[in-house]
Amino acid sequence: MSRNLPLNALRVFEAAARHGSFTRAGDELGMTQTAVSYQVKLLEETLGETLFLRQPRQVVLSEAGERLLPKVAEGLGKLAEAIADLRGASEQKLHIHSTPTFALQWLSRTLGDFQLRHPNVAVRLSTSQDVIDFAKDEADVAIRWGKGDWPGLECHRVMRMNFTPMLSPALSESIGGVKAPADLLKLPIVSARDIWWRTWFSAAGIDDPDLERYPPNELGTQTIDAQIAIASQGVAILNPGHFRAEVAAGQLFQPFELTCNDGRDYWLAYPQSRRGIPKIRAFRDWILTALPQEA
Repeated sequence: MSRNLPLNALRVFEAAARHGSFTRAGDELGMTQTAVSYQVKLLEETLGETLFLRQPRQVVLSEAGERLLPKVAEGLGKLAEAIADLRGASEQKLHIHSTPTFALQWLSRTLGDFQLRHPNVAVRLSTSQDVIDFAKDEADVAIRWGKGDWPGLECHRVMRMNFTPMLSPALSESIGGVKAPADLLKLPIVSARDIWWRTWFSAAGIDDPDLERYPPNELGTQTIDAQIAIASQGVAILNPGHFRAEVAAGQLFQPFELTCNDGRDYWLAYPQSRRGIPKIRAFRDWILTALPQEA
């Protein structure tokens, strides 16, 4: 339709008919009187009809213009209503994309507070390890793991991704307690090929922990590793910020104060062009307030 009918000219026609003046229509639309006249002429040429009778100091609708005006006004009104409804619905739904671990270990336990503070914003949460493309995927904000240097995105660090060994008290007691880093190697190591293990042991002064003797498991998320540790089936290397509740419940503990960080943390990310949208601002302000110490 847009190839055959100049839609912008219809908007100009409606304003000029309502005001009875090309000049006042231009003032409303931010256009010059000449530009308004050009758009009207373009529409008249497209339709093959004279829509205005040009008179001194005013313009008057022709018979054809009188017939056209009600339908154009109705159509523009319906378009404006449809866009307003769409914007309203969009404003009320916040789509969050997150890594599975952050969603399970933090968002799932705290999103209720966001909902209490913003009861008119419905939340949709989706999870995957993939880094989404905001230009292709449907999401308003994302919780990403990385360095926060993604082009075109506004990024806020929300949690340090420190890592350290964690295990159940029962597993520790099975060898008479974990008193030195080398004691961990007496126990099953969960996801032993994870580069975090070698980094942590090196920082602890053990350069050759012989991790190759353990099964090369890749379980996908810290949450699964943590569940194995809680079941006393191994030692997991975890971000302690994720598992405070499990520590408080006596299911896990951190035997050594030493933590490491490989330069990658959790970030809240969203397109820079959308940073002014109220629902995104509300979520950003909430999560940065909720996680000040973590960041």
